[in-house]
Amino acid sequence: MNAAIIKGKLTGVGTGPGDPELMTLKAVRAINEADVVAFFCKKGSTGNGRTIVEAHIRPGTIELPLVYPVTIETHKDEDDYKNPINDFFDRSAEEIAAYLDAGKNVAVLSEGDPLFYGSYMHLHLRLKDLYQADVIAGVTAMSGCWSMTGLPLVQGDDILSVLPGTLPEEKLAERLAVTDGAVIMKVGRNLPKIRRALASVGKLSGALYVERGTMANGAAERLETRDESPAPYFSIVLVPGWTTRPQGEKK
Repeated sequence: MNAAIIKGKLTGVGTGPGDPELMTLKAVRAINEADVVAFFCKKGSTGNGRTIVEAHIRPGTIELPLVYPVTIETHKDEDDYKNPINDFFDRSAEEIAAYLDAGKNVAVLSEGDPLFYGSYMHLHLRLKDLYQADVIAGVTAMSGCWSMTGLPLVQGDDILSVLPGTLPEEKLAERLAVTDGAVIMKVGRNLPKIRRALASVGKLSGALYVERGTMANGAAERLETRDESPAPYFSIVLVPGWTTRPQGEKK
């Protein structure tokens, strides 16, 4: 009688916003115990998630880079973007499934939190009904950025909206007009559009631009003073909603 086939476990691991010390103990343990560590990256790079966990991958661990076929999100709703991306996630899920079928535990790295704008979620939905699939929460980019800058976003009954900068300018302005605080993600080449949308609803002066938040080369400045050059991938705009917050005394 053949022994039952033992399949491996899939784990989506949130690596946090960039500072390796912001990884959870649970994430560190999952990476250290994995047979395979998979990570998303663009061609010619190992990706930020892989860099964050460098110290926790034990010798002998199989590494599986998942290389994006496209990296520009501007035309994300067009077939030229959607079709290659869908095929990429299908292929990536098949590669991971082969390891799981061989009984190996696979940890898939996800910057920030795996289920908050994370690429891992596309693999999770493809594999969760076929294998044991766990998700380890991670510190999000937005919480890392507002903590780094010490900027409270909302309190009490304030409403916080999380908006992708890829939205059309009119839709972005419409959403900004009806919220108290906001986090605008996916900034990149959308920065001029985001600036215009904020200005149109009177919220530009309080907006803070943060790039590479919590990383060693992180920086922040008022969005009003930031130049028009495209923002790096790891950038975010914070719009505080607590308009009556104490400011302290200037000396």
